Amino acid sequence: MTTIPARLALGFAAAALSHVVFQGALGTILHAAGLVPGLVWSLAPVPPLGVPATLNNMFWDGLWGMLYAAAEPRLTARFGRLSGGLALGLASLLVFWFVVLPLKGAGIGGLPGIELAIDLAFDLTFGVGTAALFWLGLRLARREAAAPPLRG
Repeated sequence: MTTIPARLALGFAAAALSHVVFQGALGTILHAAGLVPGLVWSLAPVPPLGVPATLNNMFWDGLWGMLYAAAEPRLTARFGRLSGGLALGLASLLVFWFVVLPLKGAGIGGLPGIELAIDLAFDLTFGVGTAALFWLGLRLARREAAAPPLRG
């Protein structure tokens, strides 16, 4: 699993699943508490292609996962696995606030109050979930590579 394409594929999968599993769980909890109006999972179409919102978010998060996979050896060596995931989540949030929202004409993000805390919680959860799933995937791949071949 040391090949670059395999690491990038694992990073994409880990981040896409992190959106559904980790951010989805947090969103469900926050929705049940009345802090967010809707669930993270949505089949509402996103312009301009009409792709369901959840698939759209999984795709973009998957690209962040590929970036994480490329930077993971340095992030983990410098900050540790958990802090590297937090750095990923913070980076994705800052890009969303200061690049994506202004490009969409919504101004700069980072609203004060509970919205700020919710944004931080979602993106940091995404980063930690991505790091955890990436690490799990690496462990499974190493175990598979070390296993004796099946005879049949």
